[in-house]
Amino acid sequence: MNLKIAVLSGDGIGPEVTLQAKKVLQAIAFVHQHEFIFEDALIGAIAIEKTGKPLPEQTLNLCKNTDSILFGAIGDPKYDSDPTSKIRPEQGLLQLRKELGLFANIRPIKAYPKLINSSPVKKEVIEGTDFVVFRELNGGMYFGKKTTNDSGTYASDLCEYNEDEIVKISHLAFKAAQTRRKKVTLVDKANVLETSRLWRKVVTKIAAEYPDVTLECMYVDNASMQIIVNPRQFDILLTDNLFGDILSDEASVISGSIGLMSSASLGEKYSLFEPIHGCYTEAKGKNIANPIASILSVALLLEHFGLDVESKKVIAAVEKAIVNNVITVDLKVDSQFGTNEVGDFISNYILNEGDLYFKKDFVQLGQSTIV
Repeated sequence: MNLKIAVLSGDGIGPEVTLQAKKVLQAIAFVHQHEFIFEDALIGAIAIEKTGKPLPEQTLNLCKNTDSILFGAIGDPKYDSDPTSKIRPEQGLLQLRKELGLFANIRPIKAYPKLINSSPVKKEVIEGTDFVVFRELNGGMYFGKKTTNDSGTYASDLCEYNEDEIVKISHLAFKAAQTRRKKVTLVDKANVLETSRLWRKVVTKIAAEYPDVTLECMYVDNASMQIIVNPRQFDILLTDNLFGDILSDEASVISGSIGLMSSASLGEKYSLFEPIHGCYTEAKGKNIANPIASILSVALLLEHFGLDVESKKVIAAVEKAIVNNVITVDLKVDSQFGTNEVGDFISNYILNEGDLYFKKDFVQLGQSTIV
């Protein structure tokens, strides 16, 4: 298969983790005789510095003329500490999602046996956790009308949804449930919000089309507690833009680090794959950022294009790295491995599967060639 992939590495640790994801894709391409062509483009704070825009027209045009997008991270502390700034890095990603119609954000949540003790949640609570968050990505307060009065003493954010927006992501969620444990949990705040009442009405109606799937409705405050108290109860968690953003970040503590959390953003025509962590500017250039979330996003990209064998090979290589403690300091404080070493191990394991040996506290691959 030939794929042209736009690489929007962005800010902070984005370029470092995205580089490791590209290594893995190159290894997959070599082993399975695919051709992946990468083209870099600017987005976020670096784009503002160089062009004055968080999403330059050139970047948007590239994304519209490629098969998929590999995304890193955006943000910069100078914008976080200046709430009055009219131009912000995050606007680039929001605009990109809207322009490309990326309406579904899919975030897998998994407890890795080897990393159970890395989570602050008790082992007996999280063991066996495996669910997926389906977050609507094009509506809600992220895109609603925003107002601030002249004196800066009043502000409002409008939360809006229409039936079509809810229908599209709901069908994806129910279809995914049919391939898993056949349960969808709708998370809303229907006891307070009109938008949530619309969600519940629409999703309940759609559920009738999937008689083999059980629908459960749960208020977001209860869901935020249940994710920590009993995460194994969830299979597919369906929710709106804001709730999905918050709950999936909360759920990252189950795996032990947000540096393990990948995501796919899908539309009817375009697709984008990214880690859910932020720019983590403090770690920039220090070779300590966890690249696994970005690498697992590659697995989602491959699966999206029907390359299931290749996707499973990436996941297996990640799990091999975890089992052998080839992980970064966020998962093991005394780890000797950095961003580059973890990426090298995973990509080289794909190239030379089974050619693994140990040499005094350092994991190496026999005849590996780093891509």
